[in-house]
Amino acid sequence: MKTILRKAVAAVMALSMLLVLSACGGANYTAKNTEYVIGFSGPLTGPAAVYGTAVKNSAQMAVDEINANGGLNGVKFKLVAKDDTHDATKVAANYSSMLEEGMQVSLGTVTTAPGLEFTKLSAEDNVFFLTPSASGDDIPKNDNGYQMCFADGNQGAVAADYVNSIGIKKIGIFYKSDDAYSNGIFKQFKSKLDKSIETVEAVFTGDAKDFSTQISTLKDCTFIFMPIYYEPATVFMTQAKDIIAKDAVYYGCDGFDGLAGQFEDFSVIPQEVSMLSHFDSNATEGAAAEFIKKYTEKFGADTLNQFGASAYDCVYAIYNAMKGAMDAGKEIDKTISASDLCDILKAEFNGGFTYSGVTGSNIKWQDNGYVTKTAIKYTLKTANSAQ
Repeated sequence: MKTILRKAVAAVMALSMLLVLSACGGANYTAKNTEYVIGFSGPLTGPAAVYGTAVKNSAQMAVDEINANGGLNGVKFKLVAKDDTHDATKVAANYSSMLEEGMQVSLGTVTTAPGLEFTKLSAEDNVFFLTPSASGDDIPKNDNGYQMCFADGNQGAVAADYVNSIGIKKIGIFYKSDDAYSNGIFKQFKSKLDKSIETVEAVFTGDAKDFSTQISTLKDCTFIFMPIYYEPATVFMTQAKDIIAKDAVYYGCDGFDGLAGQFEDFSVIPQEVSMLSHFDSNATEGAAAEFIKKYTEKFGADTLNQFGASAYDCVYAIYNAMKGAMDAGKEIDKTISASDLCDILKAEFNGGFTYSGVTGSNIKWQDNGYVTKTAIKYTLKTANSAQ
């Protein structure tokens, strides 16, 4: 009887140890990988799905191209995408699921609020991520995180540089104060804006749908900076089209991507709509034009935006960095752990690695994970000349 009891106790202890090891990340989920696994979490459904869908489509297109060309030294890549509906509370479950599916490297998240949660989780496991579009300043705050997009602070600073250069004396600013993306850009924009420029600020919070008060506040402004996502921008522009001056300019950041697709006829908005961008969706030559052709032939134009272009570049940048490390003698087996691969990729990205693709040439990264590339003003639509 004592022997049976001892065996039972030993079995319980062994099971307990296994559970502890699992809980502490002891399980080696990459041990059975037959491909290099890239994971990401993004809004594949819900109001922000145009962003997540673009990232998924574009990343998969890059993976398919790499695999068709033999992968990396004969080893193919696999993309694992999880839906977070732009909800940070869903990221932890997505992250755990991706690890269990063998994730070795990641595109992080598509949007900023979920990205802040992903940043914390991935730092604990030393998982390298290069996000295409989670632009919050704190996204790459740990040494395992990098951005292909401009950080909010960079977007705010570059947008301010542009406004400072056009000789305008007064501008309006419309932003969402309880959103990390919008508020982050706003703060940096204000800090870099020439102090001689008068600002009129209109703020909203939550899921506001009536912007009559904000429109009234901004009605005399002929240039309105809008560091917000396309959904509230669509509502604002529709409600303001006959109130804001018809020769006014709406100027946004990467959150404006997908805006044109929200209107059956974008020309109903008489004002100019432009944005800070690193991707021209109307490009007729170069890498951007080639990407546009491939993407629209495969997926149509409804989800064509810089989020997808950036994701395409992310996959190729990771591939090129891995290839460069292997060419330099580093061993990157298909079963390499996420942490070991992270150390290799950090050495590459911090060691002068450059990448040229759809969203820029000679792209580099700072030690803090921020990207260095050229920004352009991209006009989504000109002012209606007949009005």
